[in-house]
Amino acid sequence: MQTLRPISSALRQCSSRAPPTPLSCRAAYLASTRPQQQRAFISNPFAGAQTLTATRTLHYPAKLIYSIISDVGSYSTFLPYCQESVVTKTSQPALDGKTYPEEAKLVVGLNNDMSETFTSRIYCVPETVVEAVSGNAETLLGPDEIKHHNPRSSSAEEEPSRKDTVLSQLITRWTLRPYPYKPPPGSATHSDNAHNNRDKTSDLPSEERTEVRLNIEFQFANPVYAALSSAAAPKVAEKMIDAFVKQLESVVERPAARN
Repeated sequence: MQTLRPISSALRQCSSRAPPTPLSCRAAYLASTRPQQQRAFISNPFAGAQTLTATRTLHYPAKLIYSIISDVGSYSTFLPYCQESVVTKTSQPALDGKTYPEEAKLVVGLNNDMSETFTSRIYCVPETVVEAVSGNAETLLGPDEIKHHNPRSSSAEEEPSRKDTVLSQLITRWTLRPYPYKPPPGSATHSDNAHNNRDKTSDLPSEERTEVRLNIEFQFANPVYAALSSAAAPKVAEKMIDAFVKQLESVVERPAARN
């Protein structure tokens, strides 16, 4: 029924005109059935914040892993694309009596001609969390967790980590969680006896493992940059966590670390 209405309307227009011709009727009909063009507005999928995650379960205690992740000043020695990492402020002593990075300047880029300088505010919860915040982003940690850190000013003039860069916001958060592991009993290696794992325990000692999770939330100030980096961005978290694992392994293998 809907397809008949344009045809009847075209015919009425022809009948009301004098004198109608086959050519004018055909033109009126084509005009009435021609689809109307509408401007399509496509939202930019990169305009908002983006999140990258990566997780590893490592055969090392949380204390050792945390010592690598919280050593922000050494990032430039092993982290991909990090050309410079300088800790500019440290915290007050935490509950463990140690001080931790509170502010750091990082230079990130492919080369000297293409690099960006960031000042990040660092928050450390001993052996649990290392969080770096830049731009208009805010820490996700509670006040009780970061009592040893000074308050972060809301003024960009007083707080270098709030100054404008290519990113309007950036949160890099490392979270460590103990992951105790007990090897299964020998009888559980056979499929027919797998149920014995519920009733028996292995004679082997339990292994100390740690689950390491990296979460990066960022938003570009210019959506064009986000679109250009869309192909490479998903690989960043994986490359970062792999770099930390290699650094951790190199530290463990050093003779001094085994003594």
